[in-house]
Amino acid sequence: MRILIVKLSAIGDLVHALPAVAAIRRHLPLAEISWVAEERSAEIIRGCPLFDHLIEIDTRSLRGGKKIEDILLDVSRQARAVRERKYDIAIDMQGLIKSAVIAKVSGARRRWGFSRSALREPAGRFLLTDTVKIPPQTHVIRKNLRLASGALGFEYDDAHLEFPIATSPEHTAEADAIIERSGERFAILNPGGGWVTKLWHAEKFGQLADRIFEETEMVSVVATGPAEGELAARVAAASRAGKLILTEPSLKGFYELARRAAVYVGGDTGPTHIAIAAGAPIVGIFGPTEWWRNGSLTPGDICVERTDIGCRIDCHRRTCDKWICMDIDVETVFAAVRERLAAAVPA
Repeated sequence: MRILIVKLSAIGDLVHALPAVAAIRRHLPLAEISWVAEERSAEIIRGCPLFDHLIEIDTRSLRGGKKIEDILLDVSRQARAVRERKYDIAIDMQGLIKSAVIAKVSGARRRWGFSRSALREPAGRFLLTDTVKIPPQTHVIRKNLRLASGALGFEYDDAHLEFPIATSPEHTAEADAIIERSGERFAILNPGGGWVTKLWHAEKFGQLADRIFEETEMVSVVATGPAEGELAARVAAASRAGKLILTEPSLKGFYELARRAAVYVGGDTGPTHIAIAAGAPIVGIFGPTEWWRNGSLTPGDICVERTDIGCRIDCHRRTCDKWICMDIDVETVFAAVRERLAAAVPA
């Protein structure tokens, strides 16, 4: 059987799909599995042993600002890459119009996706041949597992999730170099996020690093991405003790680092989901998005969130004129860090 997985972006979306793809591989070990993903996010799943072929595309190149002839040529080129193999089934785990289009372009006669109520863009339903109904308030990982099992007819155990991210000695060495500076017991703080509304104040991360060092003597590793240098600088400037390290690891270097962290603190962003996959003890700070949907399924992991405001219900705003959901004090987050550290210590 030839199976096409359509899960495009972002980084967290790809990580969330890994347990479903692992379940497919476990139940259909002889299947030929391909995965189509956005080139800009695909690094985290490159080399993964779960699937046979990774098809990297760039849907941004199909947007406006180009001559129509160039757009058509790009569509044709990328469609050829998707159609290179004859698929028996395509499974759209993204739920967008463009992901449904890709499933259709693949040539697969059976195209499975979520039922209309669970699609992020319901208009894509007409391109699917079969759907799976998803109960309300289902975590995205379980949502992907339910879709895969419904499409392929197998049972799954969501109590034991697999996130097989492939790394190399280079990535381990990258983490080792950071740990040489921090010491073996360290915290990871990630002040970044794709939306401004997901950001806890950078200055509070600096103050949190001080509280962590005062009580635990752990140095905090402030891990940011290439475009987040100014954010990291604000964290460092707000720390009186200066017991922190600024670093910009690769995604897989970050994964190896997170595997060895005593605790991780961050918002709803790609590195948080990588840290969850790595098994790091997690304290999530969530505002416009929901922990029940995107957060950790690991027992003991903690979400710090505002439950005393009504405007968070079905929010998902990328901009906000109120933006009070992330107005959380340092002591509240540090109390969660203390609790998570205590839970992580073997009895």
